[in-house]
Order: sequence, then structure tokens, then C-alpha cells
Amino acid sequence: MSAMSISSLGGGDAAWRQGTAMNAARPAGASGGPATTGAGGKAQEAGAGAADTLSEAEQRQVAELAERDREVRAHEMAHVAAGAGLVTRGASYTYQTGPDGQRYAIGGEVGIDTSPGRSPEESLSKAERIRAAALAPAEPSGQDRQVAAQASRMASDARMEIARREFEQGGAGTEAAATRDGPGYRGMRAAQAYSAALAPGQGPTLSATA
Repeated sequence: MSAMSISSLGGGDAAWRQGTAMNAARPAGASGGPATTGAGGKAQEAGAGAADTLSEAEQRQVAELAERDREVRAHEMAHVAAGAGLVTRGASYTYQTGPDGQRYAIGGEVGIDTSPGRSPEESLSKAERIRAAALAPAEPSGQDRQVAAQASRMASDARMEIARREFEQGGAGTEAAATRDGPGYRGMRAAQAYSAALAPGQGPTLSATA
């Protein structure tokens, strides 16, 4: 079984990583707290106390990190919800410690099974589900689009295999070809679709729509 990761890490990750490097210089005693903002009890009290001593710039950074955390978690949960039955590894996150000492998710990924099915029909159905899972978030990442493109190729291969098989089984050129309900007619239509798929300039789409 092959698998890929669909991730929310985007082009703006460099800025977040720069912030991570800056925060890494904080004293060891300022290590990260709970994985999410608003966690209860002492963590909340510690965060509130730290907020009182933050500069305006640090408060803005905390607000941006909190917003990023919400976006990342919503992004990954969209993958998980749409990829039910295909997810091989639940959401995992990359964290950054903010000026308030709290940890915020700034990136994440979800493992998804991208192996073909046991039959062309199963592969086609699975490819459609993989593509839907990859593009489920409101703003798919570059990695998400790569997974969606791979699913599109799987679907195209499955359709061509189905068409080829129906053509071979249809008995094109027999008397049954004259009857719309006969296997010959279905085979003839499948052959036309198969030939069109192989014609120059008419091949299957190899990438997902941006």
C-alpha cells in the first residue's frame, strides 16, 4: 500500500520558521505549554500573566499565531473528514512557541492511502475519493494539489482500462453492434472512448485544476 501526505504547509512557512528560530532563543524555562490556545487551568493563567508583559508587537504575533493555529487545524480536519477510510495517519502538527510561552500549530499533515484498487472500478472510485479528500480544505496546499493530480491520473488510467476491457468483451463488428442494447454496441462506444483517450492532444488531464 502506498501513501502520501496531504499538508497545510504553504508558501508562507518561511516566515513562521523564522519566528520559530527567534523563539528558540528564549530561556529554557519558557518552554511550550498546551498544544492549543485557550487550554484551561494553570496554562490559561500563565498565558494571561504573560500577555500582561508583552509588547504590542509580541501581542500581534500571538494573535497571528493563534489565527494560524485555527486555520491549520481546520485544514487538517477537513482532510480527515473527507478522507474517511483512506487516512493512514491522523493529523500531526508542527508547532511554534509564541512570546506568551504557548505552543501554536503552524503546519500539519495527514497520511492518505493512494494505492490503486483491486479492479479498475475500485480504482476509479478510490481516485475520486482521494481527490475529494486532497481538495477538501478551503485553500489546498501545493502538496494537496499534487495528491489530487495523482488521483486524477489514477482515475484516467482506470477509465481507459474499463474502456479497453469493454471493447475486448463487446465483440465490435458483430451483428450485435447494430443493437443499442447489445454488448457489441457498448463495446463499440467503449472503443471510441478508448481511442479518443489515446489520440494526440486528447489524453487525460495530468494535473488538478488550480
